[in-house]
Amino acid sequence: MSALVYYVAASLDGFIAHEDGSFDGFQWDDEVVSDFLADVENFGTVLMGRKTYEVGLKEGKTSPYPTMRQILFSRTMESSPDEAVELVQGDIAHFVRELKAEASHPIWLCGGADIATTLLQAGLIDSVVVKLNPVLFGSGVPLVSVISEQVGLNLKKAKQYKCGIVFLTYSTNTENEA
Repeated sequence: MSALVYYVAASLDGFIAHEDGSFDGFQWDDEVVSDFLADVENFGTVLMGRKTYEVGLKEGKTSPYPTMRQILFSRTMESSPDEAVELVQGDIAHFVRELKAEASHPIWLCGGADIATTLLQAGLIDSVVVKLNPVLFGSGVPLVSVISEQVGLNLKKAKQYKCGIVFLTYSTNTENEA
């Protein structure tokens, strides 16, 4: 069974984007980019919600991660803008449960908060990696939506960068750790 990793950037106050979906204020330097790209190479599949997908779509990127299987979850889109991006409109937890059973490489959930919440509550996320940025947004899209039950996390790794970013890697209390 493949691990599902919620790997996302966040502000210090826990937002993954501003209210308008932008993420101005998130920092990148050469070392952060290098580590991020190395991490992403480990994934065979990327999962994203419509709002996350539309960030790249606004820039003309219909297939943002061409080296991976790309899954787009949306209740409102009728078709995928790109044949390389699979549109899933049904039960997210059921789809991901089956995907984890068949996938041969770790799966990357790159957003968004509602999908992360659904998958956390279903016990399907194995680890959470947060690129914690030294900025406060004050409001925006939260790391997770409202959860009905507390989710325990275990710190596995922390890496600090000169620019002030800290990567935090947690395992969840599921059986399949990433």
